Amino acid sequence: MGRCIVVTSGKGGVGKSTITATLGVAIAEAGAKVALVDADVGLNNLDLVLGIEGIVGYDVQDVLKGRCRLSEALVKHPFCEELYLLGSRALVGGELSLRAFSDIVNALRRAFDYVFIDSPAGIDDGFQHAASVADEAIIVTTPVPASVRDADKVSDILSSYRLRRVSVVVNRVRGDLVLKGDVMSVADVVGVLRLPVIGSVPEDDEVLRAATVGKIGDVKSSHYRAVCMIASNLMLGTDTIYDCTAKYRGIVGFFRKIAR
Repeated sequence: MGRCIVVTSGKGGVGKSTITATLGVAIAEAGAKVALVDADVGLNNLDLVLGIEGIVGYDVQDVLKGRCRLSEALVKHPFCEELYLLGSRALVGGELSLRAFSDIVNALRRAFDYVFIDSPAGIDDGFQHAASVADEAIIVTTPVPASVRDADKVSDILSSYRLRRVSVVVNRVRGDLVLKGDVMSVADVVGVLRLPVIGSVPEDDEVLRAATVGKIGDVKSSHYRAVCMIASNLMLGTDTIYDCTAKYRGIVGFFRKIAR
């Protein structure tokens, strides 16, 4: 059985879907078979981030209604051999029951090494469904008090589920602002959330461009290198965290800071 990991957040706008998509690409490129499940039926956009919205036909609702088999609803990424997406459209009347969702995820776990569920932000039914079927959880937050506070609320709720591990990704970190003391450091976030940090990911303009044109898998940037470290930590049990402040230290770092 593959590992099922829910990726969630306390609020929107923290880059949760981009982290999910890039992490899927990184692990698939390392040779594992990966399924991404878009559980955000209201604001689903994993297909857009991955650049495959034009080839998504069936979705999770079609599987539930018997209009297709699960294998037919899975979309294989055209440029990442071991990466698949199970998309979702808005469901009417709360048709996605926990039992039905659990059956789908369990089927995926039998076929894939990793199943990542992109949970909707917040703590509504979509979040509850995703947390109920997962083995592990990753909370994505940004290093600002409002985001960390919301992540702390999600952490409290996740503690009521039987998850083997709950960890944190601190996303969109501006290393120059961390050194100036203008935003929270990773250590500050750890102090509030009291959870292990599995990754720190820098703010990177290239990610915005890549996500806009749907080529997130082509990103070979600081963002991608940081996410590859997260992938290694998940797969190998390592604890290497990208240092978002490194390039702003020393003489070269000084000029980078004043140039921003």
